[in-house]
Amino acid sequence: MTDRLKIWLAAFVATTAAVVFCYAFVDRPVAFYAYAHLVQNRASFDVLVQISEYLFVAAAIVFALFGFRALVTMRWEKWHAVLLLCGITLAVAETIKDELKFVFGRTWPETWTNNNPSLIGNGTYGFNPFHGGGGYASFPSGHTTAVCAVVAVLWLAYPKLRPLWAMIVVAVVVGLVGADYHFVSDIIAGGFLGSSTGWLAVMLWDESKMPRMRDGGSAPPNGG
Repeated sequence: MTDRLKIWLAAFVATTAAVVFCYAFVDRPVAFYAYAHLVQNRASFDVLVQISEYLFVAAAIVFALFGFRALVTMRWEKWHAVLLLCGITLAVAETIKDELKFVFGRTWPETWTNNNPSLIGNGTYGFNPFHGGGGYASFPSGHTTAVCAVVAVLWLAYPKLRPLWAMIVVAVVVGLVGADYHFVSDIIAGGFLGSSTGWLAVMLWDESKMPRMRDGGSAPPNGG
């Protein structure tokens, strides 16, 4: 077993334990508190949540621009590779997240649409595996998955800016909890999923013949 696999497995076990603990002792009290004291300022929290949503627009733009650039020149610099990998990682993480939402089938903290069952709405709380439908898609958090997938790439590519990357994740998490959009365990699971995807993407990229993520210079795609 490689050291990397040991690290990932340890993180997986820790995440699972945290999710179970929060499900039993944290999720409901936090959701009730947010509903009673914080959601009145939901518009303010929405500003923070939207950070994740902007990532999808940015990823589409970056992919289109860099795709066109590849038709013109094959010269790549590190920041080109980083941005492209952020977009690819985001797409992969979102796909996995959607499948996991179906697998777990968790209800939401509040009722959002079509009278979906929820903790605040009618006291519904729990997982309904393979149920399907928008009312059973709280776990894992998609917004947290998205921001952590991108930040994981940036975290490894530009370690000197890690305080900034951490602040971005914290901002999204505060927005999600404050607006009562997700349970705490949803956010923990989304963070693990996004971070795992970004970490794996960087490892695969670094071990290919693409420009190295930690190389400050520029290089052609063939590494030569």
